[in-house]
Amino acid sequence: MLSNSSKYAIKAVLFLALNASEKNKVMAKDISQPINVPQAYIAKLLQALVKEKIVSSVRGPKGGFYLDETNLNRPVISIVNVIDGEKRLNSCLMSLKKCNEEKPCPLHNILSPSRSYILNSLKSKTIKDLIVEVKSGDAFLPL
Repeated sequence: MLSNSSKYAIKAVLFLALNASEKNKVMAKDISQPINVPQAYIAKLLQALVKEKIVSSVRGPKGGFYLDETNLNRPVISIVNVIDGEKRLNSCLMSLKKCNEEKPCPLHNILSPSRSYILNSLKSKTIKDLIVEVKSGDAFLPL
């Protein structure tokens, strides 16, 4: 359901939420190794997120990426929408172009309730919510 790019972007954002601040910015090269994503690739993903104001950045010698309070309060779905677009999460799991509620594919009715639950969760959970879960030990993030 999520592309590898979206997964990498979410990991990068969570890394920033845990390790960066406006006073302690992090460079793309310092994110790539801990999350196991090539530096050029993570830089490209982060730039897309900066453009949509999901991640903050500053250029220059003391520059880098970080999250401010506004960024932290963005829903997780916003990351996925920037990287994959909204259609990906709603696309047919069998990749049939004409699959929909009126003309469902064989898997549509089986998976539709799960997809709805996942989408609603991604819309309601913020980046900050995920970080709270990691810090409290309710979620695990090997960074």
